[in-house]
Order: sequence, then C-alpha cells, then structure tokens
Amino acid sequence: MIKQQILNLKKEKNAIILAHYYTLPEVQDIADFVGDSLALSKQAADTDADIILFAGVHFMAETAKILSPQKKVLIPDMAAGCSLADSCPAEQLEVFLKDYPNHKVLSYINCSAKVKTLSDIIVTSGNALKVVNALPENEKIVFTPDRNLGAYINSETGREMVLWNGACHVHDQLTADEVFKLKEKHPKAKVLAHPECKATVLVLADFVGSTATMLQFAKNEPLLEFIVATETGILYEMQKQNPTKKFYVVNNPETCACNDCEYMKLNTLEKIYRALQTESPEIVLEDGLIEKALAPIRRMMKY
Repeated sequence: MIKQQILNLKKEKNAIILAHYYTLPEVQDIADFVGDSLALSKQAADTDADIILFAGVHFMAETAKILSPQKKVLIPDMAAGCSLADSCPAEQLEVFLKDYPNHKVLSYINCSAKVKTLSDIIVTSGNALKVVNALPENEKIVFTPDRNLGAYINSETGREMVLWNGACHVHDQLTADEVFKLKEKHPKAKVLAHPECKATVLVLADFVGSTATMLQFAKNEPLLEFIVATETGILYEMQKQNPTKKFYVVNNPETCACNDCEYMKLNTLEKIYRALQTESPEIVLEDGLIEKALAPIRRMMKY
C-alpha cells in the first residue's frame, strides 16, 4: 500500500528517489537508483526530475544539492547525520589548516558542504588513491576527515599526508579479532574491506575498496564465500547480485550484533512518503556555499 502511494506521489511531483547501499532493503527496492553517494548525486543531476529525495545521510543530500542547485532536494529524516562528517566541524578544520599553509587539502566526500569549501580537491573511497598518485610526489597534503582512509593511502603510496583525526563509527569499531573469528569458521572465504576500516583490519583483506568496487569484486570472483567488513546494508545488494554465494558480515565486537549505521536506518518508507507529500525536510544551501563546494568536486573530476 505505502509503496504504491510513494510511486504515485513520485510520478505526480516528478521526483526521483536515491538510496544508498546501507539503507533498509525495502528502501532500496523503492529507489530509482541505488549506489554510493557521489554516483547517486551525479545520476540525479542527469535526470529531468524536479525533486530529488535522497535516502541516505545529510552530507549525501547536500552533495546532491550542490550538483543540482536548481532542483529541490529532500531527505526523509533530517536527523540522519554521519559520524564521520560530524567528526570534522568546518570551524575546527579552518583553525587546524592555519598550521599547514602550504598544503593542498584533500577531503573525502563524506564531509559537510562547509568542509568542502575549505578543500582543494574532493575524493571518494573509489578514486582517492588515483587522485593522490596523480599529484606531484613532493606535494604537501592534508587529508580530511577520515584518518583510516588517509592512513591506507599513506601506506599504499608512501606519502606522509597530514591526517585529520576523524572516523566513521561503523567502520572504526571493526576489529581484526572479529575477522579472525569468521576466518576460522569460513577458511575459504575471501575478506572484502572498506578503506574506512582500521589498518589492522585492512591488512587481513584480500580486497580493499569502496562499496561499489566491493560489489563488483564479489560479482566477478569465482569463489563462493566472502567475509565483508563494512556496513550490513551492502549485503542486500550483494546477495541479489550473487544468489548462489554466501556473505558473512564482520560484527560489532561490543554488541556482537550486525554492524548497522543507525543513521542510515532512519530512512523508512513512511518517512519517504511523508517527505514527498510535504516536500520537506528540504536541504537548503546558499548559492555562494554551493559554488565554493562545487569547485573541489569539479577538480576531482579532472583526474
């Protein structure tokens, strides 16, 4: 019933629904596009939709607004924040950067619009290594906001980027011990890990990559078992693409429960329906902020 009501409203208002891989299965099923944050925002920008409803977290909806300033951008629940983005307040970063005046500022896209305005280049987990490798070897770099992704890039490139001390609470809490437990139970399984995980987890991985590239790896790999070190929401799409394969998510060691992002799970069908009905909550950004935040995203696209 509610699914049909959403579809009716979407058609009536010429809206498009985006859903991140970490949202609930029923939310992914109702979406026009499911994917990573930047890819979704780019897909939405290429449509003639008047309204973008982003079932994800706040910084993702901001990115959609930055890429589609002429469209109305809605988020089902304004409380759907991001621990990683929140770990890097723009005001604190601005003060921090005064100590590194000759450094290029690279920021992972999982940051606020205001942090983007302080950045020279935005990167994703999928292209961060490529972008850093394309910069001169002697380039001084500050990397924000994820220390784990930054440390991974440093280890892979031999760079000594200055790292902002931020992290995603979902990935940062995963431990090598939990990976070992699953390896003991499933010795033939390959380990897939998101680079937001700690180095002690990444060193155990057979493949390190973004959500989208982990999905691609699982699809192309002939093996039938995988241990997955990221948010549990990815398993829904993984299983859909690979019905004969088995996936084991690395649990939260503190609760022994699935590794869920509570912010992503705030997106529900009821909230999506209400947001389309009322056309709120709406993401509103000043024109000047949009222009400044768009510049480092455009620079990334050159690489």
